[in-house]
This record gives sequence, C-alpha cells and structure tokens, in this order.
Amino acid sequence: MSSYNQEIIAAISTPVGEGAISIVRVSGHGCLYLIDKIFKGKFHLTDANPHTIHFGSIVNDKGKALDEVLAAVFRSPNSYTTEDMVEINCHGGWFVTNKILQRILECGARMAEPGEFTKRAFLNGRIDLAQAEAVADLIKARSDLAHKVSISQLEGKLSQQIIHINSQLIHLISLIELELDFIEENIVLTDKNSIIEKLRLILTELQKLIETYQQGKLYREGIKVVIAGMPNSGKSSLLNLLLEEDRAIVTPIPGTTRDIIEENFIINGALFRLTDTAGIRLSNDTIEIEGVRRSHEKIQESDIILFLVDISKDIFEDEIRLINQLIFERKTILIVLNKIDLVDDETISNNPISTQFQVFPIGKISAITGTGIHELKKLIFNIAFSGIPLPSEAGILVSNERHRQALVSATKSLELAIDSANNNLSGEFISVDIRSAIDSLGTITGEVTTDDILNNIFSNFCIGK
Repeated sequence: MSSYNQEIIAAISTPVGEGAISIVRVSGHGCLYLIDKIFKGKFHLTDANPHTIHFGSIVNDKGKALDEVLAAVFRSPNSYTTEDMVEINCHGGWFVTNKILQRILECGARMAEPGEFTKRAFLNGRIDLAQAEAVADLIKARSDLAHKVSISQLEGKLSQQIIHINSQLIHLISLIELELDFIEENIVLTDKNSIIEKLRLILTELQKLIETYQQGKLYREGIKVVIAGMPNSGKSSLLNLLLEEDRAIVTPIPGTTRDIIEENFIINGALFRLTDTAGIRLSNDTIEIEGVRRSHEKIQESDIILFLVDISKDIFEDEIRLINQLIFERKTILIVLNKIDLVDDETISNNPISTQFQVFPIGKISAITGTGIHELKKLIFNIAFSGIPLPSEAGILVSNERHRQALVSATKSLELAIDSANNNLSGEFISVDIRSAIDSLGTITGEVTTDDILNNIFSNFCIGK
C-alpha cells in the first residue's frame, strides 16, 4: 500500500456556519481504529457492519463528551473514496464541529486538501477524471440545466464516448504498427485510403463534440444579460422586476446608477447572469464617467443586451446611434420599449425605434406596473436558446474548457495524420500523430495525466469534497 493511501485524512464537509447538522468526513486505512479512540457508543466501529449508522459521543482527551453524534461507517471498497470511511454527523455550529475535527487531527489524521476525497476516488479507480470534474460542477450548479449537464458527465456519458473513440484509434494504430513490423515482407494489413476514411470519421465525431461546447458552456455558466440604455430609461426598475426584489436604487434623477450591479435569475431552469449598468451619456462627473466606461466593458462581455428605451420621450437620436453601434459590433440585441403605460398604442407602433429596427425582437413593458414582463422573459429565453436543444435532448455535451482544448488538440493531430496518409508518407509519421491524439483524449478521462493537471483541477474543489 502506498504512503498516500496509508494517510488518514479528515475535513468538515458541510458549509461553515450555524445549522442543524454538520458532517466531519474521515477516510483512509485505519480510520475506524482512529475514530474508535474518541467515539463512545454501544460497541466499537471496527466491529460495525458497512453502511450502518451508530449513536454515541465524541470525547476529549479527558473522556468528557464534546457532542452526541451519529457515526456512519463505510468499508473499502464500497465507499466514496473506495477506502474505509467514517462520516460523523454532529450538531451544527462552527465551534463544536471544529472541536471534533481538531480531536480527530490530534489522534493522527491530517487535514484533507481541497478535493482530496474526490481525488482519492479518482486515483483509486472509482471514477475517471471527467467524472471527478463533474462532481465539482454539480456542487456549483445554480440552475436546472447546469444540474442536468453535470449529472450527464457524472454518469460517464462523455467518458464513454471518449473511450469509444480512443479504442478505434488504438485499433487503427495497432494495424499500422503491426504492418511496420512486416515492412520487409511487403505485407499490407490496411491500405492508406481505408486509414484516411476511418480517421475522417473519427475526426467528424470529435468536431461534433467540440461544437457542443458553446451550448454546454451556456448551460454550465449561464447567459450574460446586460441591461443598457440612456440614463433614466428604467434600467434599475427592470432589474428589480426581473429579480422580483428591490435590488437597485430607483429614483427619477438621471445617472443614479454609477456602478455595476450583478445578480442571477432563472428562466425555465436556465441561469441568466443579469447586469445593470450606468446610463450611457456624456458627463463631467468623474464617478459617472467611470460608470459609463464600465458599462461599455460589460456590454462587450455580454451574450444578450437588453437595450432599454424610454418610449415616452420625443427624441430618440442617442438611442438610435447606440443601437446602430451595437449592430455594427455584431452584438445580440433585444430592444425593450419601457413606460408603455404612459403612451398610446399608436405611439408604441409608430415611434422611430419600432419602425427603424422592426427586424429585431422588441419587448414592450412597463417597469412600474409590471406589464409585459412575462412576455419579455420568454423573449430572453428564446433568444438565448434559439435552435439549441435542452440537455435531455442534446445527448453528450462538452461544458469544460479543459475538455474542449483536449478535443481541439486531438483533432489537430488527426488532421496531421490524414495529411501524412494523403502524401503517402510512411506509417511511422501517421502513427506518431494518431498516438498524439490518443494522449490528448486520454487527458480528459485521466488515462494520461500529470501532477500539474491534477493539482489544478482539485485545487478548485471545496475542502471536504
């Protein structure tokens, strides 16, 4: 057994703060014996059956109870880490939970590093690296769609596809390298045209996976929606209306919003990351100038711009200029006509914004009365996901940038292999590039990895997971 597996690790696995229950997780060879030193129940945990829970107390070095607890026992290999594990359920609260953790550390365990329990599950072969990353995504999921993508990854659907593709490449490379062993006998096991055809089919599979990244990223990270427009057009009122809370200060004074306000909201299970910006206008106020600069930055980072227009105005030259600028910059725009409660239907239909930009989707609302907000939400969702299937319908999705980079690297290697075959080069050249593609794909599942990759991935986990 490696020294790594001989170490017993411990950490608090529940969020810091007051609550009904906290969980202290312990894993490693000998952890049941260690906990038995401080757990006082009807019998020893070392004698307990796996997947059972036992009532008792955790005691200090003088034998006095720190807390009454429930100790859940898991035995190797049927545990999260595949090692012996104990999960101590104590009363919630920072003080008592830390007291129990410190007692465990005093008895010989060490503090777990971020993500170390999941890292052990990977190193011990219970899950692959893509599934380990899905665990982190599942914890961080903030919407129904993000949850579905994470569950798909955790179930190993992407990993199975990568393994299938790699098995095809391994079969192909073995034929090429076997043929090289018999080159002097002029034995041909597969012709160049057949190699090219198979490589192109695999290349198409990889490219299809890469193409899913943008939608997978939207599901995982959410859609960036920026509310923009002239001062006093009702941007902060719209933010409050979409969030269904008074998040931003609203006054009739132009230029009230001077800093960026960011919040999340959900439409049909999808996460939208909403940003309210300062009104865009020329100003001599230093703070407002900085607010306008930040507004332009957020507009450039956005997926969708809700360009808000005060429809009760008489002149729209500034709005028309800004909308045309956004069109020139190829931004996705949803024009929102606000304050429809102050004008008649003819004004709404025949104003310069409606007539000049009728090819664009236009929402019509009153941020004061709430009229049109449900229709606006539908418009936002439809623009964000137009032509994009939902996760349950989309099959395998790539939502991780590391995975995308590995897939891109593999496609480049296969393109080189196809070029070599087309130029009738020796099998050694083709074989090298196919092997490079195999290695790139192997980094997704963890068949090929380095300490740097692992440290980078698991350092983003919370401690206790």
